[in-house]
Parts: sequence; structure tokens; C-alpha cells
Amino acid sequence: MEIEIAQSYGFCFGVKRAIKIAEEHPGSSTLGPLIHNNMEIERLKRDFNVSLATNLDDIGAGQATVIRTHGIPKNDLKKLKEKGGEVIDATCPFVTKPQQIVEKMSEEGYDIVIFGDANHPEIKGVMSYATGPVYAVLNVEELKTISLKERVAVVAQTTRKIEEYNKIINYLVPHHKEVRVFNTICNATFENQDAARELARRADVMIVIGGKQSSNTKQLHTICREYCPDSYHIESKDELKKEWFEGKKLCGVTAGASTPEWIIEEIIGKIREFKV
Repeated sequence: MEIEIAQSYGFCFGVKRAIKIAEEHPGSSTLGPLIHNNMEIERLKRDFNVSLATNLDDIGAGQATVIRTHGIPKNDLKKLKEKGGEVIDATCPFVTKPQQIVEKMSEEGYDIVIFGDANHPEIKGVMSYATGPVYAVLNVEELKTISLKERVAVVAQTTRKIEEYNKIINYLVPHHKEVRVFNTICNATFENQDAARELARRADVMIVIGGKQSSNTKQLHTICREYCPDSYHIESKDELKKEWFEGKKLCGVTAGASTPEWIIEEIIGKIREFKV
């Protein structure tokens, strides 16, 4: 069986930057998981003594804290700075952008619509920058239940599919006098999704590697399943099953933006050991 890796996969710019920042600040803490990959979080703890704080109360006065790639709510950032420790901002610049847009558009009197998951840490942070009405929706049906003013500004979670974002935009435009649209979906997301789609069209089995809580990895898995029904989302080599590969000629491999190369190499090595 042949193994082929997607042309674009794995660590994006924002994640690489955050990992480097954390490694440069050994002994620091992160407020929430730095990235959505448990194995990489454990590596940072083991090799650089970077601890994980689940809430503000876990962070002591004067302790150095690294802000996660997804960002944190504006008020949490203020409280963190009040503790007196060094605050190192590893928020991805592509996440900072919608935060700034939401703050500006909200101050100018626009209702804010965010295409994304209201429970995702990135969206919680982005929503916190609004000074007026702000709504997070996942589809047009949710949008129809909201009463919006005539002036609307819309942004998207960085890891969402552009096709789904277009549906939100196409609904808003004819229903409101002014709609300001900002494309805040990350280019790396586009590239990884396009590469996964191209490979899944040819593969007999697809392995999608990434954290189980990773939004962009879940999106990759959904895309792969559209073209290759035998697509599996795994986080580590221990989840692999030999029967997935029996009778297959081409195994495609892709990985989410929070997946380090060492995990990808481990999984590919384990697949090769099956010798199917």
C-alpha cells in the first residue's frame, strides 16, 4: 500500500509562532490550552515546564502567562494584567484581526454576526470585543431567528469553510440595507482543505491527524469523508487499526493546523509497520 501526504497539512503560521513563544518562556503558564493538541501540550510541560491554567484563579500573582493561539476574552486579559505578571501574547494574528474588526464595527453602531461556534474559545474571545449586539451562528437557520438592525457587520471563525460562510453572506445582503463583510478565514485553512480534498478524491483510505477538539481538524475530516468514506480522525498512533488498511492501495494522510510533525511521523511509521 502506498502512503501519500497532502500537499499542504499540519502546523500553520499561528501555531508555529505560539509554540516558539512558549518554548522561549520556560516555566510560564498558559491560560487554557495553547493549541488544540493534548500531546503537544504534554511535550511543552515535560520539556519546557510550561503549565496549563484552566482559569484565572489558577494563575498566581506575578506569574508569567502565555495567551493561547485562540485568544481570550477582553475582560480576562484585563484581569490577567492586573495580577502583575508578564503577559506574553501568542494569539494568532489571524484571530486578532476579527477581534479588532468586531470592536471597531460595534463602536460604529453595527450589529455583529460571527459565523462560528459560540462555545469555541476563539469565538468567545472575538465576541467579547463587541460593545453592542453580537451573535454567533453556525447556519442560515440560526440567523433567521435573530432580529438585526439595518447595518450589519459579519466576520467568520478562522477555521470555517468558505462555502458555508457564503451562505450566511448571501442571506444577509438582500435582507439589510448595509452589510459589511470581512473575510477572516485563514489562508492556511483554505490550503489544507483544498489539499485534503484533492488527495481524498484519489485515496482508498484517509487518515486525518489532529486533536479531537480541533475545529480545523474536524473540518478536514468532514471534507475527506465527502470524497473518501473510509476517512478516520485520530489523535495518536494508538488509535490506528490494521483492518482500516487491508485491501487498500492508496492511504492519504493530512493533519490539522495544531498537529506537530513528530506526531505525524509516528503515525505514518505505525501504518508502515502494518505491511498491508
